[in-house]
Amino acid sequence: MGNKESLPVNKHFTAHEIRLLTRGFKALDRDGSKKLSVSELMSLPGLDNNPLLHRIVDVLDTDGDGEIDIAEFIAGIPKLSMKGDTNSQLQFLFRIYDMDNDGFISSGELFQVLRMMDERWSDVQLQQMVDRTIVQHGTDGRISFDQFKAVVLASFHFEGSTE
Repeated sequence: MGNKESLPVNKHFTAHEIRLLTRGFKALDRDGSKKLSVSELMSLPGLDNNPLLHRIVDVLDTDGDGEIDIAEFIAGIPKLSMKGDTNSQLQFLFRIYDMDNDGFISSGELFQVLRMMDERWSDVQLQQMVDRTIVQHGTDGRISFDQFKAVVLASFHFEGSTE
């Protein structure tokens, strides 16, 4: 039995994988706060220049304190990797766009996230793309999760479980 620290339980990972993730989490937690800040996450390769890092943290941060604790970290990994199911990954991606968490992507939210991702387009060009997207795929000027999911699945030809 021993005096081992209690590890989060997750259906996607074995106990060994959770120990490895916990070790990785602790290595990233430079200030020893038992939480990862945006600046600590920026030390990960590929995230240092990710324009959506703040949105990713917002979505993973289920308790709303602005940082990621070990349970949020381990729960979030499957949504960002091959460990998760397609539906969970799509819900995560949808929440990146649904900035006000109302269950819909509005024209304004789509514009903001696309602007974060790419600054090459003028505001007029970007708004035209947003308007076309909303008209083609949305209802009442916004996109629901089911509409979002249908577009993404059709666009990227996802296969496998969406459960």
